[in-house]
Amino acid sequence: MEKIILVHVTGGDRPGLTAELSSVLAGFEVDVLDIGQVVIHNFLTLGILIRLPADSQPVLKDLLFKAHELGVTMKLHPLDEDDYAKWVGFADKQRHIITLLARSISAEQIAAITNVVSESGLNIDTIHRLSGRAPLDCNDYECSRACVEFSVRGTPTDIAAIRSKFLDISAELVADIAFQEDNIFRRNRRVVAFDMDSTLIQAEVIDELAKEAGVGDEVSAITESAMRGELDFKESLKKRLALLEGLDESVLQTVAERLPLTEGAERLISTLKNLGYKIAILSGGFTYFGNILKEKLGIDYVYANELEIKDGKLTGHAVGEIVDAEKKAELLQSIADQESISLQQVIAVGDGANDLPMLNLAGLGIAFHAKPKVKKGARQAISTLGLDSILYLIGLSDRDIV
Repeated sequence: MEKIILVHVTGGDRPGLTAELSSVLAGFEVDVLDIGQVVIHNFLTLGILIRLPADSQPVLKDLLFKAHELGVTMKLHPLDEDDYAKWVGFADKQRHIITLLARSISAEQIAAITNVVSESGLNIDTIHRLSGRAPLDCNDYECSRACVEFSVRGTPTDIAAIRSKFLDISAELVADIAFQEDNIFRRNRRVVAFDMDSTLIQAEVIDELAKEAGVGDEVSAITESAMRGELDFKESLKKRLALLEGLDESVLQTVAERLPLTEGAERLISTLKNLGYKIAILSGGFTYFGNILKEKLGIDYVYANELEIKDGKLTGHAVGEIVDAEKKAELLQSIADQESISLQQVIAVGDGANDLPMLNLAGLGIAFHAKPKVKKGARQAISTLGLDSILYLIGLSDRDIV
């Protein structure tokens, strides 16, 4: 009668160790049913699930002898066929990916996440680090960026409740926790659409223009109210634009020169462009500034509001249809259609209430450094790291990133 045995190896790692152990098995023409290996700080954990003939003593004897020779610990765990059949059946269960993002990872964060996983009836298959190895004397952004990814199996009964718990943990422990279904679309995104103001750039352009016009406080108050979802976006934009009437056209360039890109924006976009992604700006801001970013970053689509200018002065009005929340969602669908892709292959990123429709329409919608109402309304949120941390959410490690 055949035997199924899990071979569990631990000990100091060195080149060729797995090759020598597997060569012993190869000499007996052993079937390998599963294999997994992880190395943390030169310490190896290796598991090999094997099927052996009834007379298994020779192979096990040679295997144990080789382990002793290599100076590693080996344990053999026999499995009966019923247990193996249950394990095989478990492979058909849903899989989700939990991504932990923070400046540094703490045991408290790991404990909180794994408690939610356990309470939700899910089981962790794998945990691995996507961020690079952090030196102990970290003093800059490159090394103060940490990400750990959990692959979990099972059918969650209440996904909204899981996300709510993760949102509470994020606020308490200064981290971001994303919870996504692990499906083919997660590894096959093709378009990323950004809001511009306070997302791709670290400013609200209309507020900067208002400062130049001497009406900064009035416009900022309206902007804040609109971003919190307390005012209709179209009406709020009209009110703010009216306060800019008479502003000289030359001020646009002055403002454009001082607009800072958001942390990680260039790294994110250059990496995505190299991977063949199309990049879009869908903004309630203005085309003048969106087109400057288009040239600087190689953006493919820009949709925003056009300022009306007559005789070198802003009239206080916009030209054509205003890009509001509904228009952003409509444009997102249009871009997906033009690219002949599913909306599941689209990522949308924004910070304001007027971004929520497009965030929830996209396969991956991310509230970026957003107001509480927006974070709660979106499926994913990032508040601790820069825009380039989005690369972790699509499964890329630091080794993959430009």
